[in-house]
Amino acid sequence: MRYGSRRAVEILPGALTWTTLTTIVVLSFIKPVWVIVFVIIFDVYWLTRVFYFVIWLFVSWMRYRQEIKIDWLKKVQPIPLWRDIWHVVFLPTYQDEEEVLETTFHALDESNYPHDRIIVVLAGEERDQERFERISQSILYRYKNRFAHIITTLHPSNLPHEIPGKGSNLNWAGKRAKELIDAEHLPYDRIVVSAFDIDTVVHRQYFARLSYAYCTHPTPLRTSYQPLALFNNNIWDTPSFSRVVANSTTFWLMTELARPERLLGFSSHALPWRALVDIGFWQKDIVNEDAWLSFQCLIRYHGDYRVTPMYIPVSMDTCYAGSVWRTVVNQYKQIQRWAWCVEYLSPLTQHFRLDRSIPWKMKLKYLWILLEGSYSWATAAFIILLSRLPLWVASQQSSTSLLVQNAPFVLEWLMRLAMLGIVVSAYVNVSMLPPAPRHKTFKLLAMVAQWFLLPLTLLVFGSIPAIDAQTRLMLGKYLGFWTTEKVRIKKANTDLS
Repeated sequence: MRYGSRRAVEILPGALTWTTLTTIVVLSFIKPVWVIVFVIIFDVYWLTRVFYFVIWLFVSWMRYRQEIKIDWLKKVQPIPLWRDIWHVVFLPTYQDEEEVLETTFHALDESNYPHDRIIVVLAGEERDQERFERISQSILYRYKNRFAHIITTLHPSNLPHEIPGKGSNLNWAGKRAKELIDAEHLPYDRIVVSAFDIDTVVHRQYFARLSYAYCTHPTPLRTSYQPLALFNNNIWDTPSFSRVVANSTTFWLMTELARPERLLGFSSHALPWRALVDIGFWQKDIVNEDAWLSFQCLIRYHGDYRVTPMYIPVSMDTCYAGSVWRTVVNQYKQIQRWAWCVEYLSPLTQHFRLDRSIPWKMKLKYLWILLEGSYSWATAAFIILLSRLPLWVASQQSSTSLLVQNAPFVLEWLMRLAMLGIVVSAYVNVSMLPPAPRHKTFKLLAMVAQWFLLPLTLLVFGSIPAIDAQTRLMLGKYLGFWTTEKVRIKKANTDLS
């Protein structure tokens, strides 16, 4: 794709967002009735999305409750292939303290899957060499005999054509793991890779569930596997706004799991080793490597690739940096980095333009998912916030229009109906919480009450960082990888039962 075409695609999301918001403000003073009609139509559309959200969230919640009750190891054992499956777990780390790694390794060690079929790759950064070597030696001392292999890798700094971050670290670690796999003559088609955030606590049946999915899938080499991501490790210790953001992320993923035709990899996920080798491992110059890995496979196999949902949970930390203000900054930067997935549009458009074997409907579907998702992410909260502006202008103009007079009541009732999403979210949230350490009744009430912060968090930790990311891309001020700081007040929760 020529530079001009690439930049046009990069400019498009930000241009749509800013055009929408500025047009609403300007037309509110010039043609307030037009804006009122638009806002009502948008609110009806948003209410429809809320109803769909509630339905898909409930479906996923029921499936989650069913999956955690199943003995997956017992269920997979009648399948002859299961004992030949190897699991390779990648754990990239940078500036993480030993307590975080210890919790992750303890959960791996508590897994009920045979440990002699698990290989762990602990991937450090040369930029953090002293800390990594100290902590990795401590981890190896305690766990080196608990798995088939534990290997450590050190990603060199300043390699060409790379963005320092998780993707480039994983690329280096993947190639080092390949050396071990080739030396051990392990069959590529019998290896499943789990790429985890360093704070990921696996359910004790995660590997058994993943093995069952791999052994029973009609095309196991053409699909990734996405577990349910919870953020429960430190849920009782973090500020309320951080909990709302974390739980909202979980609920978004739950609605995506219920619709696998649009599902992409997110955060901690799994895929076949064969596919990983075929695509040349993780891309080194992209910020968000998780969902892009799904697109790498989709492109490599000319559209013949999917993501399979699993409702077995893995748990990570909510955003917490030791103080409220540092947590606010870190939370904003984390969402800004997630919103930077808008960078996918340009390379994906280029690949789709060149590959005519991918069905055009599939191309349009994924481009629409990215563009509509980024647009709604950035604009929805602001459109709802600005809905009162044209009403105020029309009232100042003493409009006698029936629409203007009835619009406040219509909008009020639409927003009341949309509150259904908050009520359902609060109920599902409480049902999925780990045991409270103390003052259980008070903490549960706080967990319910926190959802009244949702409108504010959608604005401050939703629309604003999304607009920030799109504006940076529009202006060519490219974002690098930012690592979320992890601070623990006490030992992380490891109960995912």
